[in-house]
Parts: sequence; C-alpha cells; structure tokens
Amino acid sequence: MNEKRLEQLKDDFDDAWKKLAIDEKISDVEKLEKEVANPDIWKDPDSAREKNETLSHLKDFVADWQILKTQINDISELLNLGEDDLNDEIEVQLSAMENKLTELKKSLRFTGPFDHGDAIIRITAGAGGTEAMDWAGMLERMYLRFFEKKGFKATLLEKTDGEEAGIKTAVYELSGTDVYGTLKSEHGTHRLVRLSPFNADNLRQTSFSLVEILPVIRNDNEVKIDEKDLRIDVYHSGGHGGQSVNTTNSAVRITHIPTNTVVAIQNERSQLQNKEKAMEILRGKLAQMQIEQQAESIDKLRAGESASWGQQIRNYVMQPYKLVKDTRTKYEETDVESVLDGKIDGFIDAFLEMNLG
Repeated sequence: MNEKRLEQLKDDFDDAWKKLAIDEKISDVEKLEKEVANPDIWKDPDSAREKNETLSHLKDFVADWQILKTQINDISELLNLGEDDLNDEIEVQLSAMENKLTELKKSLRFTGPFDHGDAIIRITAGAGGTEAMDWAGMLERMYLRFFEKKGFKATLLEKTDGEEAGIKTAVYELSGTDVYGTLKSEHGTHRLVRLSPFNADNLRQTSFSLVEILPVIRNDNEVKIDEKDLRIDVYHSGGHGGQSVNTTNSAVRITHIPTNTVVAIQNERSQLQNKEKAMEILRGKLAQMQIEQQAESIDKLRAGESASWGQQIRNYVMQPYKLVKDTRTKYEETDVESVLDGKIDGFIDAFLEMNLG
C-alpha cells in the first residue's frame, strides 16, 4: 500500500516539478546569486533592490521543492529496507509529504505575468455616506487579518478616515510570496446587506465598496507610459507627517490623460517620494486595466472600461439570513463573522481553481 502511495507521490511531484520549471528556476537562483555578489550592482540601487527581492523569493520557492525532493528520496530508501516495523512511521511521513505537495502545487495556479509579485490593495467606500464608509472599514479589517495569517507584510500608503465611522479610502502595499496571484480574486465591488446600526429605525441597508488589487511594477520598462500622457499636480498635504508636510507642496496627483486614471499620494514626506509611489500605483492600475480589457499595450486602453464599480464580485448578507456568496464561482460560506475576520481562503481557492489553465 505504501509503495503505491509513494509511486503516485513521485509521479505527481515529477509532473509538478516539470510544469513549474524548477530546474530552470534553480539555474536562475545561481545566476542571480553571482549578480548580487558583484558590488557594482549597487551603482543602480533600484535594480539592485529588485534583483535581491527576486532572488529572495526565488530561493524560498525552490528550497521548498528541493526539501520535499530529498524527503521523497529518503522515504524511498526506507521502503527499500523492507522493515515491517517502519510501516507506521512511513505512513505518517507519506501523509505529511502528500499534504506538502498539495500545498506546493498551488503555485501551478499562478501563471500570470504578475502573479508571483507584490501587490497594492486600494479600498474605496461607495455612495451612501457613513454606511458605505463603515463597510469599507470592515473590509479593511478583514483583509488586514487575512494578510497577517498569510504572512504578507502590509505597508500603509494612503488613508482617509470617515467622518463618523470607517474609511473613505485606504491603500496598502503588500509584499510576500505570490501576493498578486493570491489576491487578484478580490478585485471588484463588494456588496453588504445588513440592518443599519446608523439609523434609528434599524432598517435593512445595502452598501458597496470597491476593492482594487494592482500589481506592483517598480520597473518602468514593464509598463511604458508616455510622459506627454501625464498631468502632474502638486498641492499641500492634508495628512499627518510633521510640520514640513503641511507647509510644502509635497502631495502629488498624477492623471493619465488617455484613460482619465488618477492617482494621488501624500503620505510620504517628500514630493519626490510621493511622485515615485504614485507612478508605481499608476503603472499597476494601467496594467490591471490592460488585463481586464485584454489590450495588447497601454496605448490600446480605452477610458472608462475598467471593471471597477461595474463588476460586483461578492455579496455579504447579514440580514434576513447569513451568507457570503461569490457571484463568479458561486462559492459560499454561511459563517459571515468568520469571513469578516479574515477567513477568505475558500473564496480565493475557488476562484483560482476556476481559472486554472
């Protein structure tokens, strides 16, 4: 029995190893290690940081596969000994390796050009005043809980609190393993139905919030934007950050004129830092639009045709019954509180499985 399980495990492992081109990735690690060992790489700090980040993620990725490969070889040797008293131990180890392979094979779902990279999440309250802002704040909490569980690092870039509750908007940059590929399922409009805590009649209320998931594109060669297509405005920052922030034109607003895409950042202390971060987000927004519109290039993008508010992806119903249901995959959960506490893995897995291959 254990022999058959081992053979199946080997076959599945070898198939995944080839599909994910692990041998090529190991070669890439070796090449990158030589490059980053050269002190001259720091003559271009941005390129050096990017290569170091790529190397770190790639090393972690191939290390998991190499460890599992060693474990499979070790268990093969144990089986060859033919010792009956080892069967229970072998069975336990086989189960652990099968579970590990199932987890590692999830990488097969990340085949897009940005799937292995970092991401930016932008949460925006829809129309509806305090109700919508409170809902946006609930989503922010849900995602922050999820990021913590996944080990994603979340860095706040921009945030505007609601007057009475919640948020008007919040922007975070996320780093970790396969961040964009993991989160791309969350891009779209999220709808909440509940009894309103903000009116005396306690009426049922429907609120909307937009969640944007954008790939982090630090290299401007990946998404080339013509300078003449940009309008850059600077203005006084209204956020925190010390006296100098409030007395200088440090905030930056960049408009991509052909698509009327606007990005504004004021969290950083200098105008240059804000501009760099705004350009990073703009590249991500345009790349996301390119994916949605299936456009060959940025030049082919059409204004006003991003999915944005037009695509409602998930309903969170708290009254008259409890149900969270994805409109695309039809996956659902009845424990709304757990979902809002960050348990969204099922929705993400269902979306990735639906789009596999």
